[in-house]
Order: sequence, then C-alpha cells, then structure tokens
Amino acid sequence: MSGKIIAEARRWLGTPYRHRAATRGAGCDCLGLVRGVWRELYGREPQAVPPYGADWRAAGDGGLERAARRHMVAVEGQPLPGHLVLFALVRHRPPRHCAIMVEAGRFIHAQEQVGVVEADLTEAWQRRIAGVFAFPGQ
Repeated sequence: MSGKIIAEARRWLGTPYRHRAATRGAGCDCLGLVRGVWRELYGREPQAVPPYGADWRAAGDGGLERAARRHMVAVEGQPLPGHLVLFALVRHRPPRHCAIMVEAGRFIHAQEQVGVVEADLTEAWQRRIAGVFAFPGQ
C-alpha cells in the first residue's frame, strides 16, 4: 500500500499552495494534500475538517494530532515511506504541519508560496517531528 500512497502524493507535485484547499492541480495546503491522498485511497474523507487558521505560528488546539490518532495508526520510531509525519513548527506547541514520506529521508508537503514539493528530511525537520502515523491497512 505504501507504493500507492507515494504514487498519489507524487501526483500532487506542483499543485499551488492554497490555504484549506484540497484539489490536485488547483491548490492545497499540507492537510489538503493528505486529504487528497486519503480520498484516492479510501474514496471519501473520514470527517469534515473544521476551520483552521493559516498562521502556523499561532497556537493550535491539537486538532491535527487528534485527527491523526483517530483515523490513522501511530508508529514508533523513524518514519518510513508512505507514513504521515506531523511537525511541530514552534516548540512546545501542538503540530501544525504534515507531510508524507516518499523514501528514506525525503517527504512531500505543501509549502506556502511554493506549493507541493518533495524535500529532504533535514536535521531541522527531524527535530520538529511530533508524530508518525501509518495509513489504515498499511
């Protein structure tokens, strides 16, 4: 199944960044990317997404992590290809960013002003990992 997850995530490369959007080719944010991959895998999203702010610096309510724990499988250790990774971009705050691992040390995410890109899991990103999850059935 990780092959399907990776292939679908890569289909989103080049999609422009659009806050709260989830449409391949037209626009998405980091959660929209994951929502789109989920729809391709399972047919529909598991829940309605409540409103959320665009400012990743703002204090979050932990909703991203709660949703991941509700609908995905928590994984211990290093993320593997096909895993969802949550990032806490501000110390001591809940995660506000997510990405999909596509190979060892590489992930795909939606970045403001850039869009959906494949990036290296640098030491700076590794320090911000707040959770690793497998898609159901993975």
